[in-house]
Amino acid sequence: MPTLTTPALKPMHGYGIAVRLEQMSKNVFRLNAGSLFAAFQRLQRAGLIRGEWKATENSRRAKYYALTDQGRKRLNSETREWGRQVAAIARILQAS
Repeated sequence: MPTLTTPALKPMHGYGIAVRLEQMSKNVFRLNAGSLFAAFQRLQRAGLIRGEWKATENSRRAKYYALTDQGRKRLNSETREWGRQVAAIARILQAS
């Protein structure tokens, strides 16, 4: 659930989240607005994030997203599972 990681830092608007994920991934992940918007809708329906309309740094209106308590728990759980899977793959590749 990569889109959960950025709102974990602080509430951000969709464009800010997309830019941050690109920066953090060193441009490996480039998200288009349609995919990101659809993901935000799914995460909101699942109760993992909440959205609130606010003014941006440029005084424009944008929806800012933040993790809910349930979203934070899910992020922690999936982060642990991802770490477990990465470690297993590393062991397999080392054995090759």
